Amino acid sequence: MRPCLFIDKDGTLIENVPYNVDPAQLRFMPGAGQALAALSSAGLALVIVTNQSGLARGYFTRAQFAQLQEALLQRLRDEAGVRIDDVLLCPHEPDAQGRPACLCRKPAPGMLITAARRHGLDLTRSWMVGDTLDDVEAGRRAGARGLLFDSGGETVWRRSPLREPEAVFDNWAAVAAHVLDEVATGATPAGRST
Repeated sequence: MRPCLFIDKDGTLIENVPYNVDPAQLRFMPGAGQALAALSSAGLALVIVTNQSGLARGYFTRAQFAQLQEALLQRLRDEAGVRIDDVLLCPHEPDAQGRPACLCRKPAPGMLITAARRHGLDLTRSWMVGDTLDDVEAGRRAGARGLLFDSGGETVWRRSPLREPEAVFDNWAAVAAHVLDEVATGATPAGRST
């Protein structure tokens, strides 16, 4: 079973333009392509997991999102030689208190678990990187490690043991270096060697 880097889309992989489905506004975070290429070369699966409540809210259609997704994947292939193993999205909006009303919306772990089953991924040797503590919590709930990409997406800072990131980064080169170091040492979430 392969380890995986689960990647949040908006505010982590690409600049956050709320509810954007226009490929012309697609901007990768600096260094993301090179970092993902290095991680892929080291044998990690790469899976994008993204909350897209704009679908439930009627801000865009699945067809519009599919166009954006194809543009994103094509640019990663063309610009960095990176192939993403899968893209999973949650189309649901949160409940009135902002909590998931489904099993897939992060911080619920549903998308990560689905991807792990679909692709034979080892969640205990995987990471979830995202710009909010909901991303960290989704990773931790799935049995993976949670990494916070601090690009300004987290504004609430509601803390709990499941929302404590293993590490915090503000650039993709540091994310890749951290994950590659842990792959090389065989570290597991509890700090044990595999």
